[in-house]
Amino acid sequence: ASRPPTASRAWSPSRSATWWAQRPEKGLLGLRAGLGVYANLRPAAIRDDLLGASSLKEEVARGMDVLIVRELIGGIYFSEPRGVEGDGDERAAYNTMRYSVGEVRRIAKVAFEAAQKRGGRLCSVDKANVLEVSRLWRETVTAMAAGYPEVELRHMYVDNAAMQLVANPNQFDVIVTGNIFGDILSDLAAELAGSIGMLPSGSLGEGVGLFEPVHGSAPDIAGADKANPCAAFMSLSMAFDFALGQPALGDAVRDAIGDVLGEGLRTADIARPGEAAVGCAAMGAAIVKRSLQRIERL
Repeated sequence: ASRPPTASRAWSPSRSATWWAQRPEKGLLGLRAGLGVYANLRPAAIRDDLLGASSLKEEVARGMDVLIVRELIGGIYFSEPRGVEGDGDERAAYNTMRYSVGEVRRIAKVAFEAAQKRGGRLCSVDKANVLEVSRLWRETVTAMAAGYPEVELRHMYVDNAAMQLVANPNQFDVIVTGNIFGDILSDLAAELAGSIGMLPSGSLGEGVGLFEPVHGSAPDIAGADKANPCAAFMSLSMAFDFALGQPALGDAVRDAIGDVLGEGLRTADIARPGEAAVGCAAMGAAIVKRSLQRIERL
């Protein structure tokens, strides 16, 4: 994640404008929009041997396996108009949250189809009690439900969804929501699953896919050999599944990660107090070794 200059450097409007124009997120959002990857799939599950890394009690976290389907190239991050105007105390900033029926339909279709292949339960998250855009979202998703009679659809306000994820994550199978709500809820789910270093994502559209860990960059630990590479490897497994048509290779990578974790290797973010931790390089090398062994047996 990008950060403003540290306190030791003077913070000025011109420096602020430079940081804002050059922030990594601007490039990433442009890449997503340019590729047209509107459906961001963010699976969050926890292994029994990582229950101690979750912020939840073990009996609450056990069995958590939720797929968050986040709309990725619309909503408040992309809609116009946006900007800053005025001076002094009257200076104000504004952003626009906008979704069309077509945008909601295409992301909801991905979510309904995902629920068909999983547990058959879909929760659509919005803020329809306050936002007109969420009313349109809810009406559109509800109208689509008749086409998926085997999927149980329910709706939930985003603030309640955050609370329910913490209170009882096992009530969720697939969650579909807009860009900003999905951004927030998936990071929350990452903490429940043990670490944001354990969560992959796949962004899909009509053509090229984009696969990346949920966590983004971490410049504060660059070169320190502290990062957890599991999410990067799991993102690779999603690429095998969704983009390369090689699900057996995807399974091999996922199973290799399970092998390594089952052997007790832990990076610092998922190690229990007193447990030995390995660095990024050692964890990555172990996963590569196990992946190749499994691929050779295919």
